[in-house]
Amino acid sequence: MGPIIDPRRGDVEDNASSTRQRSMLSLAGSMLVEISLLKLALAWLVLLVVPGLLLGFAPIAATAWFRALTDRVFSPTIGFWSVLILAAIVAIGWYGGRQLIRLAESSFWSLTSIVVEPGYGACREGLRHVAERFLPATATAGQRSALRSAAAAVAGLVICTIAILVAIAAWPGTRLYSDLGEIRSLDRLAVATLANSITLVAAYLAAGALVWAATDTTMDQPRDLDAFDEPRDGDRRWRIAHLSDIHVVGERFGFRIESGRSGPRGNDRLKQAFARLQSIDEDLRLDAILISGDITDAGRSAEWAEFFEVLAAHPSLADRVLIIPGNHDLNIVDRANPARMDLPMSPNIKLRQLRALSAMAALQGDRARVVDRPASSLGPTLAEAVEPHAAALRRFADVAKPRLFRRFDELWASVFPMVLPPREEDGLGIILLNSNTDTHFSFTNALGVISAEEVKGIDLMRRSYPDACWLIALHHHAVEYPRPVKTFSERIGTALINGNWFIRRLKPLAGHALLMHGHRHVDWIGRCEGLLIVSAPSPVMEATDDQSTCFYVHTLAIGSDRRLRLLAPERIVLGGSPSGGRKEG
Repeated sequence: MGPIIDPRRGDVEDNASSTRQRSMLSLAGSMLVEISLLKLALAWLVLLVVPGLLLGFAPIAATAWFRALTDRVFSPTIGFWSVLILAAIVAIGWYGGRQLIRLAESSFWSLTSIVVEPGYGACREGLRHVAERFLPATATAGQRSALRSAAAAVAGLVICTIAILVAIAAWPGTRLYSDLGEIRSLDRLAVATLANSITLVAAYLAAGALVWAATDTTMDQPRDLDAFDEPRDGDRRWRIAHLSDIHVVGERFGFRIESGRSGPRGNDRLKQAFARLQSIDEDLRLDAILISGDITDAGRSAEWAEFFEVLAAHPSLADRVLIIPGNHDLNIVDRANPARMDLPMSPNIKLRQLRALSAMAALQGDRARVVDRPASSLGPTLAEAVEPHAAALRRFADVAKPRLFRRFDELWASVFPMVLPPREEDGLGIILLNSNTDTHFSFTNALGVISAEEVKGIDLMRRSYPDACWLIALHHHAVEYPRPVKTFSERIGTALINGNWFIRRLKPLAGHALLMHGHRHVDWIGRCEGLLIVSAPSPVMEATDDQSTCFYVHTLAIGSDRRLRLLAPERIVLGGSPSGGRKEG
């Protein structure tokens, strides 16, 4: 007698964290039961309460120091001890003040990225979602763009109004200009600090919402690409195979977190994709194989090992594979527990980053170079940048003690963007970004952001190679696609928090740059602010073993006008197996 249930087919536990198999309400119910209240309290304390208190206390401390300084300077009698006290006050302000300013600044941006900008984005996309339901099916692209612009304007006004009301309510309790003598108890200090923080953030939100709305309203809205460019004689061409969201699992019959049992098991579909790439490359050579994030399903070591096993079977392709990290590679994900949380001081985030960094160094370490920001030029290769830290990294992976590698955050930030410079001054270069933001809660693991430092790196490459064109790879989509969606959850929580800002910063590259990303698991090609944008489907998601999936091979061309053109892509279909890819019996 065989088993009553076939373990290769999985069971309901494989759907525990699946957003495809369970409703958002059902997942929310599971989280309420499974979440650790102690971890939640500590996370809120570190991520919100402490930054808020630091931000609110900064003006109180600054004015208290200034008053103490002026009182000593203008004192009618200045003796020896007064001079010493004055020197101590100046020293405290000079050394402690700078640290306080840095803490207040980081606290402000922490609150902004967690609360402020996502709030505006949610309001904007919510209005668009509701308004699009009233658009007729025959609505033109122009009408949809006008609606998107109008929704941004209304969202800005709504958020600005709410922020002003909040600031007015908090204002009576503020002590932006005070000294500690006027606040005679810890309770009063706490109230004043909280009121200061709320007022400052609300004021920024009120002004920021109007600025964001104005820029979002006036910028070109994303539109579907009308037609691909035609090939021309004399064009230089590059063939780029674009895969994304391959979600490698560490078990032969393992299911993926998001799709659960509605997606393929194991890694057979990925093996099929690389077998097809091998055949395609033999017919006509590929210049690069870009995998734009979510290489693994949960960022585990076993998954990275399986990925390298797949590449080991195709050594002639491996030296052209380029990877960037996705949210599943770096952030909290757990196929059995949607309420999974890591504390901000946990080493788990660093370990996931370390695994991704190790993989990138192994695959593209000798080809990709990092940006030397102090020298405003291209720096060493990724392998050269990482090598001095290799021993400490290995030790950290073994014991995960922060004292062994306290500078890991600096190293991680310094390797992005990675750049493959053009071989010719007017050729095609590739820029690899990290679009992930650190999140400590599994249910918010999909958030993305592009740092200002990465954009400065792109600007530097644009100035260093003024005649070149660029393929810019990131994981998250910068803008929401101009197409209807079934549920509101598809519109928020997954795009870049600062996506519209990022697009506007890239506007000088219009006609000379192409963005390639994944994350949404759907294929879409369009334009926004003159930039070509290509979204990749997932070859291993959204389909059971017996259904087909696909990926694309894109051809980029640069002609005598030195502008980047996108030719019609080749759609590569990966067929399903009637038996689900299993050998029965």
